[in-house]
Amino acid sequence: MPADPARRRRVRVYATVGGLLLAVGVMTTLVSYSVTLYRLFCSVTGAGGYTQRATADHATKSARVVNVFFNTNVAPGLPWRFVPVQRSVNVHLGQNTLVFFTAENASDRPIVGHATFNVAPSEVGLYFKKIQCFCFTEERLGPHQKVEMPVDFFVDPRMAKDPVLTDTNNITLSYTFFESKNPEGAQNLARFDKEPPNPAAGREIFATTCSACHAVDRNKVGPMLEGVVGRTAGTVPGYPYSAALTRAGTVWNAATLDKWLADPQAFIAGAQMPFHLPDPLRRRDVIAYLATLKPPHAAHVAKQSASHPG
Repeated sequence: MPADPARRRRVRVYATVGGLLLAVGVMTTLVSYSVTLYRLFCSVTGAGGYTQRATADHATKSARVVNVFFNTNVAPGLPWRFVPVQRSVNVHLGQNTLVFFTAENASDRPIVGHATFNVAPSEVGLYFKKIQCFCFTEERLGPHQKVEMPVDFFVDPRMAKDPVLTDTNNITLSYTFFESKNPEGAQNLARFDKEPPNPAAGREIFATTCSACHAVDRNKVGPMLEGVVGRTAGTVPGYPYSAALTRAGTVWNAATLDKWLADPQAFIAGAQMPFHLPDPLRRRDVIAYLATLKPPHAAHVAKQSASHPG
């Protein structure tokens, strides 16, 4: 028996309505999760200059060097001052690098901020890997509080094999801080200033700011630094010191190294070292690292003792 025409029309209507409801449901779900899905897509592909996360730097350092610049912004309405401590660093691909940014709350109230980020050229996003960054979490800054925040990163050596990036020597890492819409559970940025001196951090700072002129075990533009803590200034054999440093009689310790790194000419008149490290927290970490560099003889004796106990 032929089907009832009215019944067929009702079935078609129900099917059409069901299909539309399904489509609306799918679209609503996609819209609801679009930001999350987009971030997931970017984090996997590096699209839009979205950087990657890493737990550690296991890459082999390459001979290729790139210059990484830092750009900082604050969203309208957020009363923060946010700047990089260093404008740029030269790094080898695969080199673990530690840099710092300063944030200051100019208001009379605590504010929770959230940082967005990207790198340019955008194709570098797949290779720019951050181990530690304030941008991973919501961050609270107290009234008129000023802190320094570290970013620990490396650029994957695989970038050198990307034909799109063959001639890329300059990378810009950009951050913009916004006032957070989800302030609950935010971490306090003050935790960075309360950390004790960190020799490991000092070693990374040394690698990017000092190693062009100084080596641990040999004279370069500057004298070797093995055993520098406890050594009298101007006494490394074979190094052509200035007359001012030779006659200074200064013994290097935490206090004298801090003054020297802050302003060499102000500490020892006539000194020729052009470099200075104005940031006291970074000086503290570098000095902690220098304190681990034992004198060559002491290091040799320690090695021999370990090889022949008793």
